[in-house]
Amino acid sequence: MNLTGLLIVVIIGLVLFGSGKLPGVGSGIGKTIANFRRSLSEPDEIDVTAKKKDQEPKP
Repeated sequence: MNLTGLLIVVIIGLVLFGSGKLPGVGSGIGKTIANFRRSLSEPDEIDVTAKKKDQEPKP
């Protein structure tokens, strides 16, 4: 993205959200991206809940 495109996006953001809410919107987007990246790097959680008897595999 070049400087002109970035400037257009900032101007549209100012028009839509106003100058007061724009830092909050940017912060929210940054936190969302950080949480998404963290979830990709963490191992999957293991489900340790007990299964019902009718759901147990038969030998």
